[in-house]
Amino acid sequence: MTAKKCSGSNASLLSPSRRQQPDPLLALQAAKQHRQPPQVYLAGLDVGSTTAKLVILDSSGNLCVQHYCRHGSNVLGVLPKIFGEVAARICDVPISITVTGSAGIGIAESCEIPFIQEVNASIDVARRFFPQASTLIDIGGEDSKIVFFSPERPPDIRMNGSCAGGTGAFIDQMAELLGVSPERLDALAGEARRIHPIASRCGVFAKTDIQNLLSRKIDLPDICASILHAVILQNLATLAHGMAVRPPILLSGGPFSFLTNLRQALRRILKLAESDVLTPKFGQYLPAWGAALASGKSKSADTLQRWCERMCSPAACNVAPTSQRKRLPALFDDQKEFLAWKSQRAVADIPSVPLQLAAPPLFLGIDSGSTTTKLLALDAVGKMVFGAYRPNLGAPLETVGAVLRELRSACAGMPLPRIGAAAVTGYGEDLIRAAFNLRLGIVETFAHWRGAMLLDPDVSFILDIGGQDMKAIFVNERSIQRIEINEACSSGCGSFIEGFAQTLGLSAEEFSQKACMSREPCDLGTRCTVFMNSRIKQAQREKAAIEDIAAGLAYAVIKNALYKVLKLRDPKELGGHIVVQGGAFRNMAVVRALELLTGQTVSSPSRPELMGAYGAALLAREQYERNGGGDMMDLNRLCSQDGRRMQTLHCNGCANQCSVTEFRFHDGHKYFIGNKCERIFVNRGEEKTAGVNIFTLRNRNVFL
Repeated sequence: MTAKKCSGSNASLLSPSRRQQPDPLLALQAAKQHRQPPQVYLAGLDVGSTTAKLVILDSSGNLCVQHYCRHGSNVLGVLPKIFGEVAARICDVPISITVTGSAGIGIAESCEIPFIQEVNASIDVARRFFPQASTLIDIGGEDSKIVFFSPERPPDIRMNGSCAGGTGAFIDQMAELLGVSPERLDALAGEARRIHPIASRCGVFAKTDIQNLLSRKIDLPDICASILHAVILQNLATLAHGMAVRPPILLSGGPFSFLTNLRQALRRILKLAESDVLTPKFGQYLPAWGAALASGKSKSADTLQRWCERMCSPAACNVAPTSQRKRLPALFDDQKEFLAWKSQRAVADIPSVPLQLAAPPLFLGIDSGSTTTKLLALDAVGKMVFGAYRPNLGAPLETVGAVLRELRSACAGMPLPRIGAAAVTGYGEDLIRAAFNLRLGIVETFAHWRGAMLLDPDVSFILDIGGQDMKAIFVNERSIQRIEINEACSSGCGSFIEGFAQTLGLSAEEFSQKACMSREPCDLGTRCTVFMNSRIKQAQREKAAIEDIAAGLAYAVIKNALYKVLKLRDPKELGGHIVVQGGAFRNMAVVRALELLTGQTVSSPSRPELMGAYGAALLAREQYERNGGGDMMDLNRLCSQDGRRMQTLHCNGCANQCSVTEFRFHDGHKYFIGNKCERIFVNRGEEKTAGVNIFTLRNRNVFL
């Protein structure tokens, strides 16, 4: 995350008042004139996950050159630009160089150039120029670090691991979502009046929170400030681990250097005075500066042009021939095998009839997910007569209302059917039930299990991959035995696939078709969305075909489910009857990847995205039959019930000071979101009911 493109200057990193820095070319000419060996200049090259930084010092440690540029995973293309601009001025000056950064270690190893770990480089600078610092906080493109200094013991170093939430790339993604530049996001944050909770632990989760705020008409400055606030909270929560972040605090990295209001968020959260925060003039160069200091210990020196030639060779940048890259098995050997698999694969159809032939009444199942809305209508004999799948774009109420009106339009030219019952499941269950005055709600896992059981009574394992969640249900003797779900990461979910398909300029269907035609799928790993983005850029730089990247993503989704969420050791644990559900499995490449990785045939419904709504509709029908019928619902009335007024309230019930959004619907009832409890703003009625003793309930059911 940075706000600048390639830039160079000779301003001091540490003190604006330092004297004018020497001209290296003049120094070289003076040395030749007096027949003295020219002094060796010291260079530090920091090649990080998203940017490259170059710092050159004279032998006394004075700054001569600094250069900063985004590399976009194209190190081969960027390094010549950086070195070329600098070498034009100091082409004959002998230079000793040290490399640092997450993407620099490969260059250092292949070129046999000294390497220093970036945290150690930053620590060297801190100890030499900022001895008063008690804490160092560094936020980079895809990593973040906190170092705690103590006179009694070595520095305590904390770094992020498998998640890049709370880093510069995360801020970039959120700015892109809002349609603003990172600089504009920072400027808007300075106009904020209120902070709202946003999950910075994962870019996909944060996307939903932001869409929710947008649907609530929250001011854009408040959203921008909330993003920066969440970034600081993420780093303090995941890296500090209970350690006191003591001032003075030294700030490092591009986000802190370029985003004024990110620094303000840190001060606000930790309640720091301005003097408690040490902000170097060019904090984004600290690791490069430390690498330059370390190069003083090196005995090898060369001109900058020759260093550039060594570093920019294909071997230095790890650009291996296609045959040497790590690849995965092709999903299909050829078009013939794909067509044969497509015609023979196990597809379980939901029984259906045209709406005109439906046996009344109808039963609705509504699955209001984090990113999409699904609605399915069954008739009295359990056959599907209508199904819809729509992105909700952060507006679940409007989407459900639109789909209900679509059902009504499909009934044109025939008597409007009555609705016997409706059940809701999914992320927005409570809100949809309140808005449309519906009684029945069902837990998602139960809805998916109920639908799968009807299609395959012997099902042993159900894998549902939704927009932001993943549910794995182990079934034994027709009963749920175990449930596993993703928690802090949604890198292998539907939004993950959809986002990268859009990045590659493909629709979901094109993405699937191209992936199935891949011959050498890229091995992209199973890491978080931000890390995966870099892997894709690296693959693109290596000239990987789009179909190979698409197939690699299909593999990544399944590997994430099997190895990160389930931590699967043996595919036999899944049993012999695997059923897949959820919008992700509309992609045939994902289904095929699961088959190849488990070595088993997978059963896929014809409409996998509707299975949650299908289970909810089945429950509504069963409830109706169990009660011997009930009050019918009018479809026209349902279509008109999404009207509401909305206002933001402020809860003073406790120290949390929640910002609460009140929805007031046309019939007068209310619904609140944003409250962490129901002490003041209550959604479940004013009467407090006694809780149920689950142990008594269990014993009663088991020992009947």
